[in-house]
Amino acid sequence: MTTKAKPPAADREEIARFQANLDDEIDGIAIYRLVAGAEKNAERKRIFEELSAVEERHANVWRAKLREAGVEPREHGPSLKIRLVGLVARTFGVRSVLPIIRSMEAGAYGAYMAQDETAQAMAPDEREHRLTMSRMARGGTGGPADTIVSRERWHRTGGGGTLRASIFGISDGLVSNTSLVMGFAGASASAGFVLLAGLSGLLAGAFSMAVGEYISMRAQREMFERQIELERAELEAVPEEEAKELSLIYQAKGLPKVEADQVAARLMQDPEIALDTLVREELGLDPGELGSPWGSAGGSFVSFGAGALLPVVPFFFGSTAVGVIALSAALSALGMFGVGAGVSLLTGRSAIYSGVRQVALGAAAAAVTFAIGSLIGASTNI
Repeated sequence: MTTKAKPPAADREEIARFQANLDDEIDGIAIYRLVAGAEKNAERKRIFEELSAVEERHANVWRAKLREAGVEPREHGPSLKIRLVGLVARTFGVRSVLPIIRSMEAGAYGAYMAQDETAQAMAPDEREHRLTMSRMARGGTGGPADTIVSRERWHRTGGGGTLRASIFGISDGLVSNTSLVMGFAGASASAGFVLLAGLSGLLAGAFSMAVGEYISMRAQREMFERQIELERAELEAVPEEEAKELSLIYQAKGLPKVEADQVAARLMQDPEIALDTLVREELGLDPGELGSPWGSAGGSFVSFGAGALLPVVPFFFGSTAVGVIALSAALSALGMFGVGAGVSLLTGRSAIYSGVRQVALGAAAAAVTFAIGSLIGASTNI
């Protein structure tokens, strides 16, 4: 009678990999449960719950692998990152975190494809999860037709975004510096003090806006570039699957399947054209318009500075007389009306209504700081 030989024990590196994969799957289970709990749409909630069940099956595979290696799996709760994603989903809505989950699934797909047969067998599930996140981010419930027909995009760039950033940059500079100047003027500070405060507020605010916009745009651009590189990697790794995606895109646009397959095949002959099409249609990105961090920073600096300069100009004449303060207030009010009218270009509301609303809100802020400045000036004898 012969005994069945035991399989060779896994080495430490394999055990560490099994545990790392289990850790990732535990996070995957948690994130889908968290977003399912935050999702109000019943159909989308069901999809998230199904995805969580798939991740649970994956986790059980790695638990079994660890036990076969003679190691008890180390269980844990969701990582801090996953908890934060869940918090964002509950606070700002599930759709705000779908790009994050999509990126996580893309990373999982790449990691599994680089491992053994067991991991590679799971990779298609991770890839399908990524595609599902792309579809749901555009407003559908996971079907390819939903993906294309919806046309709702997370990433929009171009003139509209630049106009919006410019208008609100000027608005921020105008309202904040008008309030600052009026606070010092209310305290009966000398013209030199008011001018110093106004110019300091202008520079501090403009640099703050520029740095914040640079960091924000840089992070956004790097995220977009990573998504494009992930798409490029998939195009190289599984070109037949990407060809199917292209075909589905054109079928959703109304082409018969045969013609859609032909178009996809022609596009796949040039990988760069195929990548450009997939990036535009699947991710909703224009590869040539990902935004310039330096351009955004410079635009924010200039727009904030332009708005912040207006209330300061009268104090260059070296006086805090009532007339100078009134002129500063009048110039600021005129600028606020112009900003409000500019906002109407984005909202479609009446330019007069938007302008008056902006003046009213800015005047309220300036009046409060003027009153506070007056009280401080009276109590401190500035």
